[in-house]
Amino acid sequence: MDPESGLSQNQQVKKKESWRQVLILAYQSLGVVYGDLSTSPLYVYKSAFAEDIQHSESNEEIFGVLSFVFWTLTIVPLLKYVFIVLRADDNGEGGTFALYSLLCRHARVNSLPNCQLADEDLSEYKKDGVVVPAQTSFGSRLKSILEKHRVLQKLLLILALIGACMVIGDGVLTPALSVFSAVSGLELSMSHEHHKYVELPVTCVILIGLFALQHYGTHRVGFLFAPIVVTWLFCISTIGLYNIIHWNPHVYKALSPVYMYKFLKKTQTGGWMSLGGILLCITGSEAMFADLGHFSQSSIKIAFSFVVYPSLILAYMGQAAYLSRHHVITTTYQIGFYVSVPEKLRWPVLGIAILAAVVGSQAIITGTFSIIKQCQALGCFPRVKIVHTSSKIHGQIYIPEINWILMILCLAVTIGFRDTKRMGNASGLAVITVMLVTTCLMSLVIVICWRKSVFVALAFVLFFGAFEALYFSASLIKFLEGAWVPIALSLFFMLIMYVWHYGTLKKYEFDVQNKVSINWLLSLGPSLGIVRVRGLGLIHTELVSGIPAIFSHFVTNLPAFHQVLVFLCVKSVPVPHVRPEERFLVGHIGPKEYRLYRCIVRYGYRDFHKDDFEFENDLVCSIAEFIRGESNKMNGLKDESDKDTDEKMTVVGSPSTHVDGIRMHEDVEVEDIPETSEMKEIRSPLTTPKKRVRFLLPETPKMEDKTMEELQDLMEAREAGIAYILGHSHVRAKQGSGWIKKLAINIGYDFLRRNCRAPSYPLSVPHASTLEVGMICHM
Repeated sequence: MDPESGLSQNQQVKKKESWRQVLILAYQSLGVVYGDLSTSPLYVYKSAFAEDIQHSESNEEIFGVLSFVFWTLTIVPLLKYVFIVLRADDNGEGGTFALYSLLCRHARVNSLPNCQLADEDLSEYKKDGVVVPAQTSFGSRLKSILEKHRVLQKLLLILALIGACMVIGDGVLTPALSVFSAVSGLELSMSHEHHKYVELPVTCVILIGLFALQHYGTHRVGFLFAPIVVTWLFCISTIGLYNIIHWNPHVYKALSPVYMYKFLKKTQTGGWMSLGGILLCITGSEAMFADLGHFSQSSIKIAFSFVVYPSLILAYMGQAAYLSRHHVITTTYQIGFYVSVPEKLRWPVLGIAILAAVVGSQAIITGTFSIIKQCQALGCFPRVKIVHTSSKIHGQIYIPEINWILMILCLAVTIGFRDTKRMGNASGLAVITVMLVTTCLMSLVIVICWRKSVFVALAFVLFFGAFEALYFSASLIKFLEGAWVPIALSLFFMLIMYVWHYGTLKKYEFDVQNKVSINWLLSLGPSLGIVRVRGLGLIHTELVSGIPAIFSHFVTNLPAFHQVLVFLCVKSVPVPHVRPEERFLVGHIGPKEYRLYRCIVRYGYRDFHKDDFEFENDLVCSIAEFIRGESNKMNGLKDESDKDTDEKMTVVGSPSTHVDGIRMHEDVEVEDIPETSEMKEIRSPLTTPKKRVRFLLPETPKMEDKTMEELQDLMEAREAGIAYILGHSHVRAKQGSGWIKKLAINIGYDFLRRNCRAPSYPLSVPHASTLEVGMICHM
């Protein structure tokens, strides 16, 4: 299956989804989106009553905690995400970087250096089907301020990176907390002496197995996710309803916000510090927005509003009803989840809880892979190997290096802490920080993208921001009790991201300053003063205009290059997807007889990157289509002129979008194919090629002889083989630079460049087909 055509079909289906499709997606979302959120009853009460407050016979503490849990679930996931944040999608995609991408496009604060005016004509650059009101006066001023001040743009990028780093930290902490809490149910069936020797090894074995199975992909076992979560939600809601009826039918009165006031009045500082444990009831709420691209707004809203939300409320009310009649705490686990489960059901519930914890952990691990892919696409993370585990669902990916790093860190946290209290403190701070970042970015989206009044944005920030800031302060105060872990992890990944981004910008600035003008190339004359050898040369460059310095360095040392030369730039644009018909920008460099082309391949931050043989064929076919389109002025191609260059670029789609366009066939042996009235074959004059390349193209309208000759040269070059000419740069800071810049460039960025992956498309090319040109870059 072609991932691009499959993606296009999925997008069309989403636009015309029926109620049946919405309900199916809602069912599927239960396993992917809500696994983490649904397992929070395992550890919320235990974390809230860890040491800060005590459960007394007056029940004011347990009722106060229940009231906080109820209103937190109502205000943050229901009001904030379901009714407001989900509407801020980026053409169907969600998450922290979706908000940042929206701001980049509307305020021109993009951090990617190689942007072009032609990128603004992409279909998804502006949100489809949305009538945007006129810009408010405050919105215009805020937009102009962001565009003028580089410091504010950097702060906006840092804010988005903080959110991304905390998501990665959550990917370390949530699996440890969820699985450890689920396994802790074993303490009810064995003595404490035996339990402490069993709980930790079992948790570690489950975590190792979870990460070891990641390379198989979610789709292999994904059909089990939704039934497991549905069964778990049914269990906790049914048990909760039983406990309410059996132990305390009047527990519903604790939902009144008055009990929150009574709770804080009685417990004071201890109650405020316990908010760090209560906060865990909304762990996983961010997944509703982050995983939006896999489902739809309607399906996620229905699943949460009618299934997840009522089930969680019943579960928390049931635990509170049980604890309100059991005040004698003889052991440490008496305040936990399993003690409220009827004794005959504990073993089955334990098994379901472990499965649900694994599903919830799977969701956050997949989300971590996704956020790192987005960071890499936007130039904020070193290149890593991205494996697409499903040809049908583009969002299901696997990153081997990150997977094993997460596993090691997750095991280290589990073995180091060995209790849910400190794990909960760490996880709570990561969760609330991501939500605060979302609130801040969302307020800017309201003013700049939605063009609402500044008072609407202020109301949003003050209401939700104040609520989340209260939880943030309660989590931060426990810095020494575990909350330092997400901060340390975030600083580590933040340092990597910012150094990589800073070095990438400086490297691009160096390339721009040292690029060779096209006039220099034209001054060499039609023969270019050098020998042209058979084959097609691909010169990889980050530049979207001009001739890269590595080319002049190459021809200076070796005055010969291929009969067809393509300056290839594979870049990301700040949209989630680039449609196949807008994938390639192709243009001539110099006169046609030089056979020099520039090809810019554009990908969105969630797009599937083709590589190897398939990418090569798409590239060659797109250049051939460009040649034919120039001659025939074919409909569907449009010219885009960039202000920074005299080159004229043409938008050319991938071969799958041209039903009646040029097709390429490759045969190992020569075959005689008769010509038809509809198709005309261009044949190579070579007598016995080992690999035969043929272009099949429509006979009408008739092409000029020069166009046929140009296509003939391209076909011969492809048949002779493709060589990749790659720049191998040694980066160094300029003399006189400060010690911080020298440290960042000479050590940090240079180390990351040496150890990160090369661009994906030439990875499997034989070494004999690869030429590396070494240069020293003083940045």
